[in-house]
Parts: sequence; structure tokens; C-alpha cells
Amino acid sequence: MLKQIIIAILFLQAFALSAQDLSYSKPGAEYYTELPNPVVTNKSAWNKMTSDVAVSYASDNVKYPKEKIPAIPLQTTWSTTAWKGEKVHTQFLVWSKKDIPAVSFQLTDLISTTGKKIPATNIKASFVRYTMADNFVDGCSQKATSRYDSFLAADPIDIVSTLAVAANTVQPVWLNVEVAGNTDAGKYTGTITVNANKKYVLKINLDVVEHVLPPPSEWKFDFDIWQYPAPIARMHNVPLWSEEHFKLMREYFTYLANAGQKVITANIIEQPWGLDHVHFDDPTLIKWIKKRDGSWQYDFSLFDRYISFMMECGITQRINCYTMITWDLGFIYFDEFSGKNKTDTLKPGAANYTAFWKPMIEKFTAHLKQKGWFSKTAIAVDERPLESMQAIIALLKSVDPSWKVALAGDTYHPEIENDIYDYCLASYLDFGDDALKRRKAEGKPTTFYTACVEEYPNSYTASPPAENTFLAWYASAKGLTGYLFWAYNTWVSDPLHDSRWRRYPAGELFQFYPGPRTSIRFEKLREGIQDFEKIRILREKFTKEGKKESLKKLNDVLSKFQLAKLKTIPAAKILNEGKAVLRELSKVK
Repeated sequence: MLKQIIIAILFLQAFALSAQDLSYSKPGAEYYTELPNPVVTNKSAWNKMTSDVAVSYASDNVKYPKEKIPAIPLQTTWSTTAWKGEKVHTQFLVWSKKDIPAVSFQLTDLISTTGKKIPATNIKASFVRYTMADNFVDGCSQKATSRYDSFLAADPIDIVSTLAVAANTVQPVWLNVEVAGNTDAGKYTGTITVNANKKYVLKINLDVVEHVLPPPSEWKFDFDIWQYPAPIARMHNVPLWSEEHFKLMREYFTYLANAGQKVITANIIEQPWGLDHVHFDDPTLIKWIKKRDGSWQYDFSLFDRYISFMMECGITQRINCYTMITWDLGFIYFDEFSGKNKTDTLKPGAANYTAFWKPMIEKFTAHLKQKGWFSKTAIAVDERPLESMQAIIALLKSVDPSWKVALAGDTYHPEIENDIYDYCLASYLDFGDDALKRRKAEGKPTTFYTACVEEYPNSYTASPPAENTFLAWYASAKGLTGYLFWAYNTWVSDPLHDSRWRRYPAGELFQFYPGPRTSIRFEKLREGIQDFEKIRILREKFTKEGKKESLKKLNDVLSKFQLAKLKTIPAAKILNEGKAVLRELSKVK
């Protein structure tokens, strides 16, 4: 009887959790309390602080423990360089041996030596919150949670303007400045006042150089982080595909577009990664209906609405449709005769597979052409074998030779490389120089990805922040056109409190938090994409102007961005060297 009561209580708790709005974003309900820290605080160390509160700038390449006094020199001035159109950031820390009821900030305009202004509205200070994380041990097989250390890691960037700071804790604050594209070059200064029981003033020195970073819509970096619309409805507790859902999605995906996202992730069949992926809320945008007479009907209305909506958000260049090869080869459709969803298991290349897919592809092709979307659409596949790929390529080309195919592969298939328009390889694989050169000349996206296999570089909750920036530098060094990550927002049940999952290292399932709230990881990733663009612009300039010495200096520092080096050298060390050269070359006339 007691066991039944316990099971009932657990069920009710789970039901209550699922029915809540766990985005913590509704007006008046934005505040939430972090989980208790599993790491013991050394209070005697805190008691030795010579002042009650300390405030200092700190490296944005470090995630500082909540319970430990930062071992950093006190710095009250942040000096940095920016291009016009660039977003730059750092962090500062507030730590205290006494409770602070409310920390808040006042920002001033940044004023240049000639009186020009970057308004305070372009500057933002945001509290960094702590979420539960674990360490990398078993990668994609991370299951036995008792084997991993659990700890609070700084990552979510909050949306509240004031926050209480408990005694004997560290509170990071993320500070960013958006430099408009029409800003005059020059040296700008301003301050941020931190109210933390008393006022602390931090200085900002910003040197804006003459170079212009284009808007994200014009960036060349092939950025593809897969989007998941359904978790947004789940987390905010609104009906899937309702007007409320679309309104909420707009903020999430506009933010993504402003990081240079190029590709719309579009599911064209239920659970495109199979039932093994059922946690990830993968509904189809196209309804497949098998009629009573055995014919097929395809409802494209939601697909059309969603694609148009995503383009309004600013993601316009490509549409990758998942998928013609599910991981379990199960294909779900609605059977009109039974009134239920059914699943057929079909092998690519088999007659019944072709009979299932070819009529749909024929209708889909005509529909995409009618909408004007065919040329930017690809059938996308994730980590499937060569024979299956060859079968779907043949089927697609039989319908229309112009069909594009996208593949994220954990095995390189040179046999079909020329047939893959958008080809992304796992970080530990290589296209080879000849294929890479040819693909780039043909304008084919040629990128790399990381997932739960790689310990580094990666973007787990506990990964060193510099690794997120390293990714785009690595793409530049290798001559690749961009980077893919499989999960923008496949949230666990309550990610702001706990980013761990039963199968992968913490944070593998998402880069962005409910709210919407960005993260240290995502901002550092975007930083790297900006750097990629700056490197590209400088390389073109130096090549055109015959500045061989500057070009050599740039290429020399890029040659140091090698994955193998991360085994013994922190990403921040390599990155800082690259950044120093980039700053120097940004001032070359």
C-alpha cells in the first residue's frame, strides 16, 4: 500500500511539473531560486575577506564556482576593441560574505573623445545564473549518474534587473555592448555603477576601429543549430501550434537569426530520429494521411505557415527537411481506415520504401516550386549508412535532378560527396584538400559538427567558455564554411535548475534557455562567428591589397587552432593569442 501511495505522489508531482510554465518569464514570475549547491562552502575562507563585498571584472573564458572566492586581482576597468557592427562582452563578479538583498546596475552612455555617443540602451548587464551540471565521462553513453560529479555551473543569462545575492557566494554578471554599424570610430568611455549594499563603479573603455562587421543576415559563416518548436510550447505550457506558441517562438528564433543562423530545421515526418528520440518532441510539419482507398493525402498547411514564420524571424537561406531515413526506419502516418497513427518499417531502396516515399516527394516538389522554396530546400539526413544514402539520392533525382541533399555524417562517404549539397562531418573526420577546395568553389556548404562523442572542443554546460568560441576559429583554420550543432532548445524538464540528462553530458541537449534566456555558451559561440567574419574580411582585404606580411601573420596564428592541441593546451590560451593578432591586424591601414 505504501509503495502505491509513493508511486501516486511521484506521478502527481511529475504531472504538476509538466503542467507548469517553467520558462520563468511571465511578468511577476521571472524570479526563481537555484538548486542547493552540492559542493561544500568553506565559510572560514569567506570570513577572511577584508571587505564585506568585492566587485571586479573577470575573464569571460572562465566559469567561476559559486561557492569559492575568485582568485583574481581586483580590476575596475574593462578595455576592449570593437568593429562597427560588432557585439562585444565580458563579465564581472560580485562576491560577498554577507547577504545582499538586491544587486542592481546603472549604465551610462559611452562618450568618445570627440563627443560621439554609444547610448546606454546598447549596453546590457545581466545576471548569470547557476544550473546543475556534470562532468564528461562516457559521452553518448552517459547513463550511470553515480559515476559523475554534479555541481552548479554558471551558464544561463537571466532576464531580471535585480537579484539578491546570498552570503558566501559569487554572482557573475554578463556585460555586453552592441556597437551599431554606423558608429564613428574612436575611443569611448563610460561607467557601470553596481549597487551592492553600497555603490561600486566600473569603467568601460571601448576602442571602435574603422572596420565594419556586416549585419548577421550577411555573414558568410554557415551556422546551423537545429531548432525544436515543440519544447517551447511544452515549457511555456501553451498549446502546440497555437497563436500563443508562434508568438513565443518569435523571440527565440529571432535571437537565433541575429547570431547568423542560416537554416530552418523542418520535420517532414513524425519522429524523424525514430522513437529512440521521443524525448525530444519531434512532431511533423506535414500531415501524412493514408486514405481508405489506399491513396495518399499530404497536408502542407502547417509546413507553409511555419516556414513563412521562420523567414519572418530572419532565417531565410535554407530549409533542411528531416528526413527520409529515420534511425529506426519506422515511418509514422495517419491511417484513415483505422482512425489511428500507424508505423511502417521500410528499408531505403526496397520497393515498399519507394512506394511510400515517391508519391510524397512528387507532391512536395511541386508544392515547393509553387511556393518558390524548392531551390533553397534539401532533404536532410543525420548519420545514416552509405547504402541508404545512395538509395534516397537515386529516388530524389528520379523525381527532379535538382533536388538537394544535406548530410551530417559520422562517417565520410567520398562515393556520394559530389551528390551532397550541404555536407557536414564530425569534428574528427576530414574532407581532404581536393574535395574541400572543389566544394567551396561550387558554393556548397562544407562544415563540421560536434556532439556527445567529443569531450573537447564542445559546448556542454561545464565546458570552458573559450571552447565555444574556438569552434568557429577552427572552421576558419580548416577552410570549412561553418559549424553545425544538433540542439538549440531540446530542453530537459527544468533546464534552468538542472541541465543534466540521463544519457548525454549536461548541456548537450540545448544551447539556449527558456524565457527566452541566452547563455554564456551561446554568446561565446556567437563571438566566434563574429571572429570568423572578421578573419574572412581581413583575409580578402590583405589578399586584394597584396599585404603578404599581414596575411602570413593571420594564417600563422590560425594554424595553431588544432583539435589535438586542446588535450594539453586550454582553448583560452590559443584563443587569446588569436584574438591579440586579430586586434593588431584590425588596425592595419
